[in-house]
Amino acid sequence: MRSLKSMIVIVALGFVLVAGPAIAQGTAGQQPPATPPAAQAPAPKPEAPVPFPEGAKVAYVIVQLIADSSSQGKAATARLQGLEKKLTEQIQERFKALEASRTKLQQGGSVMSPQAVSQLQKEIEKQERDLQFAQQDAQNELNELRQDLLEEFQERLNPVLEEIRREKGLHMIFSAGDGGLAAADPGLNISGEVIKRLDAAKPAAPAEKK
Repeated sequence: MRSLKSMIVIVALGFVLVAGPAIAQGTAGQQPPATPPAAQAPAPKPEAPVPFPEGAKVAYVIVQLIADSSSQGKAATARLQGLEKKLTEQIQERFKALEASRTKLQQGGSVMSPQAVSQLQKEIEKQERDLQFAQQDAQNELNELRQDLLEEFQERLNPVLEEIRREKGLHMIFSAGDGGLAAADPGLNISGEVIKRLDAAKPAAPAEKK
């Protein structure tokens, strides 16, 4: 029992930072899509406060709600969206240059010298390769930032959960919405309390890259 009282169980932490679709990784002959609105499921709505059941030894949180509603979660999403917007614009500029070269070859190839046509074809091939590399680099950069933000969020979330667990004398705190919680008393939902404590806490200093 002692080990149970000192353990927090969070099933499949469901923190999802959504910043719109990832940078397109299609063939160089396909146009990367313009940055569309973020396609995501509606954020869970906060439930009306319900008293925590007296004597309860378990509780649950809705991690997506915490990420969507806490100031840190909102800031993290904004950072990811900002980076995606910048990278998408860079990809679009490369694609425009590629399309200009293709148009030049298509419309003027018949009046160009064989040497000029060959040179332009090589330039187009190089632009296609560069576009593909740029798309992959952009995706890697987005993934790296997403992982860093997730780790920062978890580092701040876990101590808050442990603090609440100790104060309430809980055995476990579950994560709802991950397929492991079919039904529960809404009073066991401590997401609102977690959000308040996260927002009240002093912002953590950015971790230094090694």
